[in-house]
This record gives sequence, structure tokens and C-alpha cells, in this order.
Amino acid sequence: MTAAENVCYTLINVPNDSEPPSEVSLKADLEKGEIKAKTEALKKVIIMILNGEKLPGLLMTIIRFVLPLQDHTIKKLLLVFWEIVPKTTPDGKLLQEMILVCDAYRKDLQHPNEFIRGSTLRFLCKLKESELLEPLMPAIRACLEHRHSYVRRNAVLAIYTIYRNFENLIPDAPELIHDFLVNEKDASCKRNAFMMLIHADQDRALDYLSTCIDQVHTFGDILQLVIVELIYKVCHANPSERARFIRCIYNLLQSSSPAVKYEAAGTLVTLSSAPTAIKAAAQCYIDLIIKESDNNVKLIVLDRLIELKEHPTHERVLQDLVMDILRVLSTPDLEVRKKTLQLALDLVSSRNVEELVIVLKKEVIKTNNVTEHEDTDKFRQLLVRTLHSCSVRFPDMAANVIPVLMEFLSDTNEAAAADVLEFVREAIQRFDNLRPLIIEKMLEVFHAIRTVKIYRGALWILGEYCSTKEDIQSVMTEVRRSLGEIPIVENEIKKEAGEGKPEEEVSAAPAAKLVTEMGTYVTQSALSSSRPSKKEEDRPPLRGFLMDGDFYVAASLATTLTKVALRYVTIVQDKKRQNSFVAESMLIMATILHLGKSSLPKKPITDDDVDRISLCLKVLSECSPLMNDIFNKECRKSLSHMLTVRLEEEKLSQKKESEKRNVLVQADDPISFMQLTAKNETSSKEDQFQLSLLAAMGTTLKKEANDPMASKLNKVTQLTGFSDPVYAEAYVHVNQYDIVLDVLVVNQTNDTLQNCTLELATLGDLKLVEKPSPLTLAPHDFANIKANVKVASTENGIIFGNIVYDVSGAASDRNCVVLSDIHIDIMDYIQPASCTDAEFRQMWAEFEWENKVLLLDKRTVHIWFCFVNVFSG
Repeated sequence: MTAAENVCYTLINVPNDSEPPSEVSLKADLEKGEIKAKTEALKKVIIMILNGEKLPGLLMTIIRFVLPLQDHTIKKLLLVFWEIVPKTTPDGKLLQEMILVCDAYRKDLQHPNEFIRGSTLRFLCKLKESELLEPLMPAIRACLEHRHSYVRRNAVLAIYTIYRNFENLIPDAPELIHDFLVNEKDASCKRNAFMMLIHADQDRALDYLSTCIDQVHTFGDILQLVIVELIYKVCHANPSERARFIRCIYNLLQSSSPAVKYEAAGTLVTLSSAPTAIKAAAQCYIDLIIKESDNNVKLIVLDRLIELKEHPTHERVLQDLVMDILRVLSTPDLEVRKKTLQLALDLVSSRNVEELVIVLKKEVIKTNNVTEHEDTDKFRQLLVRTLHSCSVRFPDMAANVIPVLMEFLSDTNEAAAADVLEFVREAIQRFDNLRPLIIEKMLEVFHAIRTVKIYRGALWILGEYCSTKEDIQSVMTEVRRSLGEIPIVENEIKKEAGEGKPEEEVSAAPAAKLVTEMGTYVTQSALSSSRPSKKEEDRPPLRGFLMDGDFYVAASLATTLTKVALRYVTIVQDKKRQNSFVAESMLIMATILHLGKSSLPKKPITDDDVDRISLCLKVLSECSPLMNDIFNKECRKSLSHMLTVRLEEEKLSQKKESEKRNVLVQADDPISFMQLTAKNETSSKEDQFQLSLLAAMGTTLKKEANDPMASKLNKVTQLTGFSDPVYAEAYVHVNQYDIVLDVLVVNQTNDTLQNCTLELATLGDLKLVEKPSPLTLAPHDFANIKANVKVASTENGIIFGNIVYDVSGAASDRNCVVLSDIHIDIMDYIQPASCTDAEFRQMWAEFEWENKVLLLDKRTVHIWFCFVNVFSG
């Protein structure tokens, strides 16, 4: 027999630390030992046979001394033994001893213990010798009438396997199982029987289903799943049967089993494109997402909803279900919420945008009231961005959204506040009618802003868009309120002097002992330890930023004051008021310059900020028309140009998506009529059940296999030479962060190689998950060894190693064959993605990529810059 025919279905771990026992000692234990000794001896025999030993002299010993025993452990071990032991002579004839074994099988099939009967029936499914099975057929048939369901369902499996492999042994199997199915009450037995009819005689399965189609909703979930599969296969092969079974699928959408509902909804979508069918399936998916607690299930079902949306005729149906989809936001998982919001945003239309905005506003307010969670800030960001997109697409909604979002400018989460600020900046530029409302709300929350970046952005918006005398004066009032009393330096010195405690109070306070990083003690007075915190509490926000040394905000303030002062001069005709406002603006800039040059701030002012503030002072002192145009017109033109470019990019991407979704039919394409289509043509569409099974098994589809670029042969790496005693080559399969090495090992010698082991090591951030098990190779035999490697970071890696083995019967040391290196390229597991500029800058700062790039070679540096370009768009 060839090596390919010796198939073993049972794998047993082989310990390496013990010497294999001799055949004589095993024979003695099997003949005269106690039950425990016979059990251990039988285990050793099984392991030795798996390692390639033949042991023909023990077969009769086991038949005589072990087979008659009634111990359950020995019974189970014997099933493994009979599965792996050679049952034929070299010329392919059945061994004479197997007649005795066949009789033992028959007795076990009639054993009073249902476990022994059931396990024997399962074992018979693995037999490939029809001579052994033929005498057992009456006993197998009799097991269909056993009182215990475990025996009956395994009898169905045995009959199905025997019918599939040797139809002549039981030609009436479909009729027999159909009669069994009609009278059976147990759900698992009915499921196995129905499954057999699907694959063996589909017409009988349909006849049975027709008789009980109204009772399908009362069946168990395992039987309902098989019924869904049958209906899909039948309607896929013969579309005219859809009307016959579609009502049954509708009923299964109400099943109590989530798995049945999921499969029924998927089948309904493939069987019918009617709006009622799509709506029922989508509603079923939504209910599954809401009721299932497993986030992975939620994400999988959400993907199915997104697939439904991609179909052009289904999108309008899903638009009516947007409010139901938003119920998924009650899930705490951020990834589920992110996908839900994106789906809702894709489905929003003029008919449902108002309801969508109301729900999102409630969710935003809810995030402000709930206790802080690690994902609350990120969820708030997602909500803000979604509302932003809705307002851009539907300008009428902006007036309802802006008052709610403006309150979050004072949020401590800078990322969420920055998103709000970006939205406000875009809204105030695009929607002229909303400018008074935005300015009013901005002035209300301005004093409460506590983040310097948001403060700078708010200053820019106020300076750019305050155009009335009242708004400009309000801006100056808020600036003076946020800056505190001026001149700042004199005021701070007065506070230092006025808040100091008398000497007796200071001496009375106990001194605190502190330990430095070097381990030495220092003493800090109570005065110096208590005074800074009090000052920091009393400081207005803008003064606090300046005292911390952040003078970039001072440069932004100078630009804002210059803009509003120049605009105030053009609006107000009274020279006295003009001079008063300009002088106050210049005083604020001058006192900030004075503070920056003093020793009071934690960090001194930078030269760039000094130049910027000095320039603004010079502009206000001259008030030339040219500077007025530059400050009040050119800045806004730049913003308008940036927003226009961004809007055009969004429209272009939306146009590309719509073109992808539109089904284009060329003028000379043939028209297909369902009634005139041949049966084999209607079944040309891919079977979804088969596709899902192939995906779960990791098997590539035929169309991929025909593509030379996708062929496995292009990913094969030769590890040894053709003249080496052991030839090896590896197929490298990269799946995101998992790398699977499928290594083919071929024994090119005339000797048996024992303990042949693949030893691997990695260089770089790659981790070998488990060490491959050793194996035995017969002369000119081959085997496949799989090794899993985990990717820990985005770096190139190298996998290297060798193959070591012992030659059977030789007394020499272990032999070694060194393998060629396998280079794992970073581009194999990096996938292109997109993100905003802000997200990219945040990730760049978090991962410190600019530091890591210095450690990589030139080629990897080039890859990193390509990677940056992909992300930054």
C-alpha cells in the first residue's frame, strides 16, 4: 500500500524522555499482567505503531489476551489500536486474524452498555475495509432501534459513512433512514438522519420537509440549522423552488436560537431581493446585535448589515431602519459603536437626518453625565465627528447641533474639544446665517476653556469672525477677564508680597522633610509649599498659561487683538474710542512681553513669539490699509481654500463609492431570463455555505488558485539542497500578525530517520508559538510540519534553524542539516489604512516612530516613509 493510503485520524502525543520497550516485555505484560499493566502496555504499543514500528507478533497476543476484557479503558484503547494497526498483507488481502476482530466488533455492537455500542459505531465510521464491515451490517441496522439516543445517532452516522464509501453494503440506506426519521423523536438523531438525506438523497429530504414544514419552528435548533442549509442548497440549484420554502425561512427568523436566526436571515437575503424580505432580514440582524453579549458576534452581524447596504437596491430599505440601528449604541464596546455610527452615517438621508441628530445629541449629553470610562472620551469624539458630518451634508441641522457641542469646548478631553472646535470653525465659515449664534455661544463658554490648544483655536475664531462693535467689545472683555489685572508683572509681585505670612507664622509651621532622587534629605518650608497652589487656584486661565511658560497662546492673542482692533477702527468713527481700544490692545501685548522677559514664568518667552507680538504692535501703531487687508482678508481666504479642497476630496470619494455600488450593464451584455436559464447555469453562483466552510478552513478559492500571483508556489522557500539527506521547503503564509510555516520534509535516504525534529529560532520581534513535534520518516517518505510564529512589532524578521535526526540502527551522534534563512518582510503584514492628520500625529507621538526609524536599515526607512504617505493621504 502507498503512504497516502495509511491515513490515521487519531493523533497521540509522544513523550521523548523514555526508551521504547522491547517486543518481548510488551508481550509478557499483555499476556500475564494485571489490568493496569495491560493498559500501559497497550498504550506503548499504540505509540510505537504511530512511530512507524510494525510489531506483527503482538497482533494475535492482543486478540487472545486483551480483546476479551470488558474494562472500558481497554475498550477505548482497542478502538484506537484497531484504527492504526495494519489490517492487510503486503499484497492487499485482509489478514486472517481480522476475522476474530470482526466477531469482537459484532459483540460490542450488541453490548448492553450504550457507551460501548456508540463508541464502536463511531469507530466503524473510520474503517476502510468493506470485508470487515459486511458481516456487521445486521448489527448496525439493529442499533437504529436501540432505546438510547446516543446509540441511534451514531448508528445513523455509521450507516451514512458506509453508504457513502460502500453503497453496495447497504443500498437501501436512504429509505431506511427516511423511515427512521419519520418515527424518531430525539432532536440529535433527527438532525443526523436529515443531514444524511441531504447528502445521500435530497428528494427524500424534501419529501420529509414538505410533510412537516408547518412544524419547523417547533424543532430543535440543530435540526433547524440543517433545514436552513437544505433550503438554501435546493433554492440555489433550482430557483423555482423559492416560493415553496420562503415562508419557512420567514418563520425561522423568529427562532429562539441566535444561530438559526442568523443563518435564516442570510439565506433569506440570497433567496429574495424584495423590500419586505430585506427589511425582515435586517431587523433580525439588528435584534441579534442588541441581544447578543459577545462583541465578536456583534461585529460579525454588523458586517452583514454593511454588506446589505452595499447593494444599491437595499440601501433605501435600510434607511428606514436607521433608528433601530442606533439602538446598538447601547453596547459599551467602542469598536461596535464606531461601526454602528459609520453605518448610520452612510444611511442618513433628508428623511431621517432630523431623528438621527436628536438621538446623537442625547448620546452626547449622556456621555457627559455618566461616570468616566476609558472609552467615554473616544466615544464622545466619534459622536462629535458624526454630528459634524451630518451638519456638513445637511446644513439645516447645524443650528440644532452647535449649541449642544459648544459646551464641550470646556471639556478636559482635548481630543473631543478639538473635534468640536474644528466643526465650529468649518460651520462658521460655510454658514453665514449661523455666525451670530456661534459667536454668542463661543463668548459664553470662553472663560471656562481650560486647555491651551482649544483656547488658541477659540481666540482665532473670535478674532476672525467678530464683525460688530458689540462682539468686538465682548471679546476684549473676555480677554481682560481671562488675563486678570494688568500690568501682569507688577500684579504678580504685589501678590507675592501681599500673600506672604508673618515670620512667626512661618516659624511656627513644621518643616517638611523630603527625599530626593539621590536618596538625600532636603527641608522645605511651609510657606513655599503652600503658597504656589493657592496662587494657581486664583489665576485666570490665560494668565495661568502664561505663567506656565506657554507664550505661543500669547502670540495667538496678539494676532486676535490686532484683527479686532483694525476692524474696530473701521467700524467706529469716534477717534477717541478708536485710540482707546488700540491702546488697550497694545498695553496687553506690552505687558505680556514684559512678563516673558521677567523671571516669573516657569519658562521664558521664545524669540519667535517676541517677533510675532512685536510685529502686531508695529501693525497697530501704523494701521496701514495693506496690513488691514492681510490680517482681515487673507487669513480667511486661506481657510476657505482649505475647506474647499477638503469638500472636493469628500465629494470625489463619495462619487467613487457610488460608482462602485452602481451595477453597470453594457449595451451588448446578454439579458438573462430566469425561466429560460438552464439548471446548471443558475447554480453557477457561489455557494455561501461552501464559501464560509472554505474560509473557516483557510482554503483558497479556485479562482485564486488559477491566478499565478495568488498561487502558493510563489511563496515557497527552499530550505535545503537537493543533494542533502533531508530535503525541506517551506510555504510561508502571512495572516495579519500570524505567520504559519508549512514545511515539507522529504527523507532522501534508504534509512529510517527517527526523532526527526525541526528546530527553529527567530531574529527580530518574532516569537515561535510552539516547538514542532518530532516524527519518524520511512525511507523516501515525506511529511508536513507546521510551525506558528507571532509578529510582535512592525519590523523585518528572520527565521532560521536546522533539522536534526537519528538514523535507525546507527550508533552515530545525531545528524544535522542546516536550513536557509526565511526573511519575513514588513510589507507582508502591513495593510494600508487611512486616518486623519490629527490621529496620525497622535499615533506618531505615542509610538515614537521617529526614534525607532534611526535604528532601521535604509530599505526599512524607505518603507516607513511610504507607510507615512499612505496614512497621511
